[in-house]
Amino acid sequence: MTFRSHMAAALEEAKSAALRGEVPVGAVVVSPAGEIVARAGNRTRELSDPTAHAEVLAIRAACAALGSERLVGHDLYVTLEPCAICAGTIAAARIARLYYGAADPKSGGVAYGARVFSHPQAHHVPEVYDGIRASEAETLLKSFFAMRR
Repeated sequence: MTFRSHMAAALEEAKSAALRGEVPVGAVVVSPAGEIVARAGNRTRELSDPTAHAEVLAIRAACAALGSERLVGHDLYVTLEPCAICAGTIAAARIARLYYGAADPKSGGVAYGARVFSHPQAHHVPEVYDGIRASEAETLLKSFFAMRR
């Protein structure tokens, strides 16, 4: 099977989130066959829910669609390095591979901060690939916050 990135779809979700006034982060869950099974953008403000991050929403939707609490063999594409909450959710869902765009030195939970997957109590550690279309994700985030200042 040839590798095909799905970061473009995650970036679409991030742009949609920005249009709703949410921090522009988008995520998609991809099946082992390479099909997008769920997609989401941040909705923390809209839902008044601090856990309504793109990754959590996409994982919830994928689990509901598949009727399982585990997403063994599935990939997750997200435009920003997951925070500790999202990294914990990724581990609990048994995501096989995590692909993310921009690094998040302030709130990241993978390469920065909590480094959830490096912790000895991590139940599952996905393969992690960073920097996927990072400049596009960074530009989207910087533009969003520049408009808010």
